[in-house]
Amino acid sequence: MDHVLEYLRGIGESVGPWLYVIAGGLAFAEAAVMVGVVLPGETALLVAGFAAHEGIIGLVPMIVVAILCAIAGDSVGYEVGRLVGPRLQASRAGRFVGEHRWQATEDFLHRHGGKAVLLGRGTALLRALVPGMAGMARMPYLRTFLPWNAVGGILWGGGCVLLGYVFALSLQTVARYLAWGPVPVVVIVAAVLIWRESRRRKRNRTSGSEEVAR
Repeated sequence: MDHVLEYLRGIGESVGPWLYVIAGGLAFAEAAVMVGVVLPGETALLVAGFAAHEGIIGLVPMIVVAILCAIAGDSVGYEVGRLVGPRLQASRAGRFVGEHRWQATEDFLHRHGGKAVLLGRGTALLRALVPGMAGMARMPYLRTFLPWNAVGGILWGGGCVLLGYVFALSLQTVARYLAWGPVPVVVIVAAVLIWRESRRRKRNRTSGSEEVAR
């Protein structure tokens, strides 16, 4: 572990303030150009958090950069999906993603609506595809997409940097488990949504039975 940390420390010191640009750029590009399909930006933010712990860059500025870039990246991804979604899906990059993944993302979006933008932050694949699919589906931007996107950007962008900072001495372990870390949160939120939907349908059936009885 020590030699890994020394290696990361050496990278941070050689890059210096450019870490703001590199980590922020990857957080932005993950959804904007689907880089997240092959290279999750969370890794770069973890390294940036480690660099902040080592005093190479500032913690608060890095958190601000991460959040703004995450929100901006999803917004660009939304606009790309809105303008060139079908062509993008039929392109070489779209075929690389795979039709089943596009369909799974579309189904996820239809099930959860605006909440899918927040829930999609939990995995790299959905984080890369949900914004574009939301644009293709013409989800209202200001009323629905942007608020959920902002909450997700704050939790994900700020959270990744803070994890790298707080767990600097065990960064490798954090990076290994981060991809699965949001899963319990997503499962809990999904269970609550399913429970609420079940109660709503039950109330509707009860109301309909009472009206028939009258």
